[in-house]
This record gives sequence, structure tokens and C-alpha cells, in this order.
Amino acid sequence: MNYPKSQKYNTPELNAKIMGPNPVKLAEELLQNHRIPVGATVLDLGSGLGLTSVFLVKEYHFRVYAGDLWSDPEENQAFFSRMGLRKAQITAVKADAENPPFEPDFFDAVVSIDSYNYFGRKESYLDDKLLPCVKSGGLLYLSFPGMKKDLHDHLPEELLLSWTPEQLDYLHDLTFWEKMFAASKDAEILSLAEMESNDEVWRDWIACDNAYAVNDRKSIHAGGGQFLNFIAAILRKK
Repeated sequence: MNYPKSQKYNTPELNAKIMGPNPVKLAEELLQNHRIPVGATVLDLGSGLGLTSVFLVKEYHFRVYAGDLWSDPEENQAFFSRMGLRKAQITAVKADAENPPFEPDFFDAVVSIDSYNYFGRKESYLDDKLLPCVKSGGLLYLSFPGMKKDLHDHLPEELLLSWTPEQLDYLHDLTFWEKMFAASKDAEILSLAEMESNDEVWRDWIACDNAYAVNDRKSIHAGGGQFLNFIAAILRKK
């Protein structure tokens, strides 16, 4: 697919904010024909260094809370200011996804790019942790890495060039995630599918000089990408 929105973010300064396979392209594909209204209050969960948060404000005109546990909210807020955004438009928050520090029914929607698989692998997670801070009828747009089919009993050598079995345990197939989301009492699955951009977003990532990207090149150059995918999940709180 073409990425007219995300191409504008292909600059050296912004590429330095990438922490994995191109998150802006993933966000653009995920939000095709989205149903989140302009001006909605949106949580960017696992926002990293804030690049996807800027994208959500500038391209979709949401009011964004950039929630991340590992990045510095002051540094992220300074980045947002350099991008011409005010705190009334976007706010950086220190947020543990496993214990979101937000009021009940606060968000109209949640967007999460390349992180949900780290914290959302328990059947109780949605109902107990994330959905309480989302309004009834609120939408969740989730994009995260996975496997085309479950390979944990016989992990390919290509994948083990870059990642340990423990790291690969964060990756699962569509069947796993369908079971996970279907276990929620409070969420309805609107869509669950493999994304188109897997090869392209990985190419963008391993072209970076980031030490993690350099490590990931070993598996991708050996053909490990044939076993991987990105999964798009669209859910609605009942």
C-alpha cells in the first residue's frame, strides 16, 4: 500500500525516534477507514519516544495522551513542542500499561503500535486493566508483531540468530490472539487480521543504525521475516 501520511515523517530526526519496525507506517495502515472521531481523547499506549503520538495529532486531529513506562515524559513533551504541538493537544505521561494511571471512562479510544504483545497476553488484561479507562463504545486499534503460525515447539534457526526463545515468546499467531480477545466480557472483536506492511516496515527498521536494529538484521537477512507478521486488532468496548 502507499503511505502518503507517513512519508512526511521520513526524516533523519524522526527516524531516530523509531524503536522497531516502522511504527508510523503501521499506524497509517491500522487507521485506514478508522471510526475514531476528530477531537477524540486518545491514549497512545506504549508510545515510546512519541513519534506515533505526534502522527496521531497532526494527521488525525485527536487529543492524545502519550503513555509509556520507559521513556522520559519531559523529553517527550519537549519533542512535542519542537514539533509545534501544545500540551492542550498532546500530553506525555509516565504510564505502566499493566496498571494504567487514568480515571475510569476517560478515553474515547486507544491506539497501540508495536507494544501490545508485551503486556496484553493474559486473558484478564482487557477487562481488568485497560478497558476500565475507556468509555462504553470506545474503540481500540492495536497493531503488534506476531507469527504467521505458532512455531514455539520448533523455533526456526533463522529467528534464533537475533532472538532468544524467551524473546520470541512475545510473538503469537492469529489463533492465539483471537482466543485472547474473545475471552473478554467487555470487548467485542470488530476485526482481527494480518497486516500488509510486514516486509516494508521491517526493511525500514533494519536500515537504521540503532543497535537493536543491527542485531535484528541477522534474522531478517537470513529469511526470518517469512515466519513473522504484524497483526491488526480492532475492538470495541461494550
